[in-house]
Amino acid sequence: MEKQVIEYASGNEMAAIAIKQIGYDLMGYYPITPSTQIAENLDEMRAKGETDLMMIAAEGEHSAAGICYGASVGGGRVINATSANGLLYAMEQFPVQSGTRYPMVMNVACRTVSGPLSIKGDHSDIMYLLNAGWPILFAHTVQQVYDFNIIALKLAEQVRLPVAVAYDGFFTSHQKRRCLRFEKDETVRQFIGPKKEEYPFFNFENPVTVGSYMNEPDIINNRYQLHLAMKQADEALPELFAEYGRLSGRAYAKAEGYHDEDADELLVLLGSSYETAKEGIDKLRGEGKKAGTATLNVLRPFPQKELYDICKSADILLVADRQDSYGAGGGNFSLEVRAMMQKYGGKAKIKSLVYGLGGKDFFVEDVGKMLALAENPQSPDFAYYGVTAGKQQESADKGNFFEPLTRERTDIGATIVKKEETAQLQIKGGSLNATTAVPKRLAPGHGACPGCGIPVNLNLLLRAIEDPVVLLFQTGCAMIVTTAYPRTSFKVPYLHNLFQNGAATLSGLAEICYRKQKNGELPPGDIVFIMVSGDGGMDIGMGSALGTALRGHRLLIFEYDNGGYMNTGYQLSYSTPKGARSSTSHVGQMQYGKTFFHKDMPKIMAATGIPYVATAAEFNPADFIKKAAKAAYYAKTEGTAYLKALSACPLNWNDKPATERKVIEAGVNCCYFPLFEVEHGKTTLNYDPEAVGKRIPVTDWLAMMGRTKHLCKEEYKEVAQSLQGEIDRRYKLLKEEAQKD
Repeated sequence: MEKQVIEYASGNEMAAIAIKQIGYDLMGYYPITPSTQIAENLDEMRAKGETDLMMIAAEGEHSAAGICYGASVGGGRVINATSANGLLYAMEQFPVQSGTRYPMVMNVACRTVSGPLSIKGDHSDIMYLLNAGWPILFAHTVQQVYDFNIIALKLAEQVRLPVAVAYDGFFTSHQKRRCLRFEKDETVRQFIGPKKEEYPFFNFENPVTVGSYMNEPDIINNRYQLHLAMKQADEALPELFAEYGRLSGRAYAKAEGYHDEDADELLVLLGSSYETAKEGIDKLRGEGKKAGTATLNVLRPFPQKELYDICKSADILLVADRQDSYGAGGGNFSLEVRAMMQKYGGKAKIKSLVYGLGGKDFFVEDVGKMLALAENPQSPDFAYYGVTAGKQQESADKGNFFEPLTRERTDIGATIVKKEETAQLQIKGGSLNATTAVPKRLAPGHGACPGCGIPVNLNLLLRAIEDPVVLLFQTGCAMIVTTAYPRTSFKVPYLHNLFQNGAATLSGLAEICYRKQKNGELPPGDIVFIMVSGDGGMDIGMGSALGTALRGHRLLIFEYDNGGYMNTGYQLSYSTPKGARSSTSHVGQMQYGKTFFHKDMPKIMAATGIPYVATAAEFNPADFIKKAAKAAYYAKTEGTAYLKALSACPLNWNDKPATERKVIEAGVNCCYFPLFEVEHGKTTLNYDPEAVGKRIPVTDWLAMMGRTKHLCKEEYKEVAQSLQGEIDRRYKLLKEEAQKD
């Protein structure tokens, strides 16, 4: 045994420690709860100089998987981490990597697959990976997360397959436990051994082609080789577990049982529930019941014989799934256990339950209750455990909760006319004061943080739109704080879809509405379709937004730019300022914050040729409201419109809620966020701080926020200067465009 030291850490933290000790070359990643902490911890280690791991923040999980695949092909040791819909978004990449036989390791902090959106832990994501050709190790303790990460890479390189290490989100991923790790990184690296490449990609004397086009019989031969590789993994795992046991003192098997030797009834489940189940079994044993429990440490390749040897003596087998394969009469795990027992001729009566979905707690008392259901001959072979029936409630008057928002109630007396000579819009009539009387589409009740700019910007956006509106929110803080089931903050039709597909979803919704109106199935009249995005949604969702803009659907894309993935704990986004501190761009002796400039999304959208693009800021509400009215007009008459607002996040900007309006104004006055519009290709600068003597250096703005005030120090002078230079360059180009006829 090699010397080890104690760590009191969570599963995500132990995964990061293992990754650091292994000495990986590259991590392609995208933040998603609850796996994000792995990247956050590794970035902090980078800032301190504890690892030289190259970390590439992708704009979405699909690209993160591609980054990892490319680096694997190039011979690098590669790591990734994801959860839930992030795993599904990247799914098409996983068979590519296994089918071309390039090793890597991916941690999956298992989480509920949306929709509806839920960030809590169950196994509905990892089961989608069963057919991807990846071995899957399943850790049910924090200690195993560390150990399995080390074993996984050795297995991956031995059989030339990518390997996943799965564990329960928020249970194993976040709960801290007393663990052991090797004192020296070298111990881990010697166990894994040097990287060997049978067919090096960067061999220009003997070049190789990876990912050829295949037809029969080659494709079946390829799949057969993948089958053989999985068999090889199945045969290699016992020796790998034994070798690691000699090194660490912790020996593992593919499957393990507790009080299974003489058990009449056996509860079989996956993940952290196994530890709770063991306590429940102890309690039942104390009551004289011969009960036991079992779990898997390896989900793929499925250890049929090893699990059967544990289960073969039981009379009753209850398989509990934290996931359902809908319509199949059980979750994937229970279906495979049933197939295993049929194959080996087990005598047990098998029943299965779906439990613990969406992170629903599993208590010691549940063990006895679940086994009691299995013992009951009248209970079905498959059922859900823990379902609660709702109460049917009727409104006292069966009326609306609020007065409908009719066109008459939202009329502010404004008229929009088009200038013949420029084809630009001009707003006549109405006033800023008149907009204050417009009923709010967003109800007062929401869960946003004090000082959050999202409700402010949404209300400013909607005050000048007189027509009925339909809202689609991409995932983000705005969605989360307004729609916690069973409550909603919206007085208008509302739809949610995930980060990466909001604009496409809204385009489908809008087009079917227009079709129904044309066919007389819906009453005629203008409707403004609005997509609300932020929290990095225009990173992972940029492709969908650009496609929607290029197709020219009549809708409005509104982006509240709060400069980070705030809803997952403030990781860097492509709109985060260069040099800013975030949970994936730490500041330390080896790192100064985010390393690249913020994305100019308005210019990108303008390049699609849509009729209207504009920026707005809450400190100038008159300008904001006029642009909102213009954007709504174009969205209902001509095509896609795009409006972006700088939106405060005091929690993660690390400033004071009471000063946010001044912070936003400073962001405009330093020209980091200029106010302009592009209308039918013509650029207009709506506010020039230079012309009114209010231009300030960017450091004045950076000093107002804790996330960036370090850039005002002498040691980061070059970073601040580079940011100032980029702002000056962009602003100069903007002014030149605005001065063109």
